[in-house]
Amino acid sequence: MEALKGIRILDMTHVQAGPTGSQLMAWMGADVIKLEPPTGDITRVQLRDVPNADSLYFTMLNCNKRSITVNLKSDDGKQVFIELLKKCDVVMENFGPGVIERLGFPWEKVHEINPRAVMASIKGFGSSSPYANLKAYENVAQAMGGAMSTTGVPEGPPFVTGAQIGDTGTGLLLVIGILAALHHRNHTGQGQYVEVAMMDGVMNLCRVKFRDHQRLTRGALGEYTVPTHQGMGAAPRSGNDSGGGQLGNAVRCKPGGTNDFIYIVVQEAVWDALAKRISVELGLPGLVTDPKFATIDERRRNQADMWELIGELALKHDKREFMQILNELDVPCGPVMSTEDLFNDEHVKLRSMWVELDHPQRGKWWNVGMPIKLSNSPADIKRSPLLGEHTEEVLRQVLGYSDEKIAQLRQAGAFSASPKKAA
Repeated sequence: MEALKGIRILDMTHVQAGPTGSQLMAWMGADVIKLEPPTGDITRVQLRDVPNADSLYFTMLNCNKRSITVNLKSDDGKQVFIELLKKCDVVMENFGPGVIERLGFPWEKVHEINPRAVMASIKGFGSSSPYANLKAYENVAQAMGGAMSTTGVPEGPPFVTGAQIGDTGTGLLLVIGILAALHHRNHTGQGQYVEVAMMDGVMNLCRVKFRDHQRLTRGALGEYTVPTHQGMGAAPRSGNDSGGGQLGNAVRCKPGGTNDFIYIVVQEAVWDALAKRISVELGLPGLVTDPKFATIDERRRNQADMWELIGELALKHDKREFMQILNELDVPCGPVMSTEDLFNDEHVKLRSMWVELDHPQRGKWWNVGMPIKLSNSPADIKRSPLLGEHTEEVLRQVLGYSDEKIAQLRQAGAFSASPKKAA
């Protein structure tokens, strides 16, 4: 059985953060009704690669959902929303500051309409914040949550990460909150309000940097190749240093292209075997007993020299070959995988992390698969819905509306855009 079968979610989220979470729950079997304005989720038309078709931005975040269009600016549309809310376990939203209140459905109103419902919100900075009225986007959250200041190299500018930790990371946290609230509801009969702020979510993912911020009050950070000292204040940008108890870094492999790198972690237990391999290939018989590298503390102090030696060895092999060599030595490592590498990787295919789907507008396309593997509830990934594709189906199945009532509501403008006022 699908793990979340029987849970119905009214999903008012748009763009990336909220749809990430609702798609995961849809893959786990929840009935996710994507309630869209008559114009649709804005990402349907953003970054289009096929004319007049839903963009990949939209399709990759909205699989397994049913789409209905409702005009929440009309009285009839609001009544449809209220009736749906009564039939749902969860309502999700990630509107900008004050929007849900202006629509007339703050948490207090939702709870009054359906006391068992869980309301889940994603905000940039949360409702109880001096920043509550500010707008946030992915990279704004990365900037304000501590990620950018610690990504890059000391002499260079801060960088955002390629991974969408502000949007997708926050969406994942929201799912955890929703599932906890549903568990609580099953015991108490009462829904509750779940809020996740994007800035908070990024801070949570930067936990080790706040660890290092506090360590700097007592001394330098020996695991870093970049200079640090007691009392320097902020945790530094540290390039590709591991930032952990074991030394780690990225080294270039042959033929030396943009992504011809491998990340290596030199654990204390593997140094002797690694040193023997380096000594053989580079002709350095004294390396194994060299006091500069005899202990982990010495390797920390001399890690620039250590990485130079490892780098010389790496340039003799491509990243796949070197991964095989290091795996035989039990050295934790991984090649830097480009999107092209991953698209053709056998591991990715075997893990069903690339899923081919068919779409009536755009034809065949690929989506990233379900990262959570449930032994008794495997995900059955289906395409994203067309705008309003399931409006009548949901109204009939969920609300029991007759054809006549649906036609009446349609005529009244409950599902279409309100006419523009004359200038």
